[in-house]
Amino acid sequence: MRTASGIAWAVLFHRPGPGDDGILGALMNSMTGYGRGEASHEGTKITIEISSVNRKQADIVLHLPLPLEALEPRIRDEVNRSVARGRVTLRVTVASSDAASARRLHVNHALARAYHREFQRIGDELGLSATVTIDTILRAPGVLQPAVETTDPEALWPTLEKALQQALRALLKMRQREGAHLARDLRQRVATFRKIVGQVQRLAPEVSRRYRAQLLERVRSLGLEALPENDERLLKEVAFFAERSDISEELTRLQSHFQQFDECARSTEPVGRLLDFLAQEMNREVNTIGAKANDSRISRAVVALKAELEKFREQVQNIE
Repeated sequence: MRTASGIAWAVLFHRPGPGDDGILGALMNSMTGYGRGEASHEGTKITIEISSVNRKQADIVLHLPLPLEALEPRIRDEVNRSVARGRVTLRVTVASSDAASARRLHVNHALARAYHREFQRIGDELGLSATVTIDTILRAPGVLQPAVETTDPEALWPTLEKALQQALRALLKMRQREGAHLARDLRQRVATFRKIVGQVQRLAPEVSRRYRAQLLERVRSLGLEALPENDERLLKEVAFFAERSDISEELTRLQSHFQQFDECARSTEPVGRLLDFLAQEMNREVNTIGAKANDSRISRAVVALKAELEKFREQVQNIE
């Protein structure tokens, strides 16, 4: 006999509270969003763009200029404190914010030589005699960049952090807005679940009575000796059928799952994984009801429940 899903629901993810870093939590955040932040200091402008899409686990992809690669652990920590799961892509651009500095350019000689070497190798492999020009190399990504006054990552961190927090706030705001729409949709679907399950609960007690009546009717239709209502053989057959088709335990667990959904809807913690587990558990109970309940009306209700559950699971995949 399966137990209720209490173990999985005891798992919580520690996330920062509303006062941490000025980033507010929300109910049922979506995993998709976009944010952008900018900050400048002493002629250096840092721009950060951050986007996130659905992913079962947290996956952070950073694109940093070479001088800032030493700050990668700090940036990851900041993102991890704000995002529980999803694929997050973050790109940092550093440029001079004043006109005089913008005219000074930096050439990445090592990267230029690497491009030249690879261009020549591909040409030899393909049997092409085209000449690799300096213009082609300079146009390659990352070879020609505006010079930055300082390459000290520690000196740039306060400016970068300011831009990062601005980008994260914008990202979370978008995830919160979409999450609110998803939460409304999920609540409506659970309300439909409750209505259908309520119908099944009202039908369940009738199943044994209908089976008894059908059994007696079959006996009469075959021209056999009519059985009295209290015949021992009839009572045993009906009792066996009632035990085999009893769905009260599954209905009780479904009601428990509905309550657990209500708790998730009120939680400020990321609940996507828990909702995904909940959808699997509800689907298991519905399948068992369909297999046990020998009743056409309950079978139709099970089909309706499975259709709603499929939509529910699709939406849950978008929840953080």
